Amino acid sequence: MKRFTVSFGVMMSVFIVCGLAYAAGVRLNTTPSIPVGVYRLTNDSIVKGAYVLFCPPPAAVFDMAKTRGYLGAGFCPGGYGHLMKKILAVQDDVVAIGTDGVRVNGQLLPLSAPIKFDGGGRPLPDYKASWALGRSEVLVMSDSNSGSFDGRYFGPIQRSQIESVIRPVFTW
Repeated sequence: MKRFTVSFGVMMSVFIVCGLAYAAGVRLNTTPSIPVGVYRLTNDSIVKGAYVLFCPPPAAVFDMAKTRGYLGAGFCPGGYGHLMKKILAVQDDVVAIGTDGVRVNGQLLPLSAPIKFDGGGRPLPDYKASWALGRSEVLVMSDSNSGSFDGRYFGPIQRSQIESVIRPVFTW
């Protein structure tokens, strides 16, 4: 009985500490879309180069991503989990998504070439477009993982979908 009491106490302590950290704005990133690690929510401005936490909009491409496990279930509209990405294009940037990758203002972004199939051999969306981003749009992507499910497959998101700019506390 004593062992159960100690184990239960340890579990409750961990649960309480995790809950307090979450309430204080601490978030854990476990995917390689941005550096893996601990982040905190901020009130920083939404600017090019910032890491952001956002809710994907309800759309068929995100339904597919959830079904295939590219994003988890969560409390965002559509039952999606939050995503963490880096803003690589903002208002007035000219974005072109093609077979060779994503270009922003004519510059090809590293690691941005879309792949045709995921690790399970399933086809990925073939999103091709060229446009100048409007005031409410941003392009979110990974600049460190060529296999990330990001803007090269779903295009821009609305600024209103961004819940917070996040800053790394500790990454590995």
